[in-house]
Amino acid sequence: MPGRRGRRGSPGRRSRTARAELSFSVSHMERLLREGHYAQRLSSSAPVYLVAIIQYLTARVLELAGHEAQNSGRRRLTPELEDVAARSNALLSDFFRTSTISQVAPAQH
Repeated sequence: MPGRRGRRGSPGRRSRTARAELSFSVSHMERLLREGHYAQRLSSSAPVYLVAIIQYLTARVLELAGHEAQNSGRRRLTPELEDVAARSNALLSDFFRTSTISQVAPAQH
């Protein structure tokens, strides 16, 4: 139809999130980076890269927490399972060393 325009009909207009095939919002991350004044200048690829990293880490922690839930016979992911999953992986444990997951008691060493 000549008078109708929409998102499905215009192949050239895709968001940066869609072009990067990400689930987390690139424009939201860019806004947070700009409002946080982390740098005077911001590359156009910086929020895309940061969102990709955050999405990967989220997927990895949820995957490991899912395995922990299966191993312990649980059907739901809890903050405790996510903490156990993050602490049991060597790389993630080092990455999350200084962080605290809400509603979880700190690990005793």
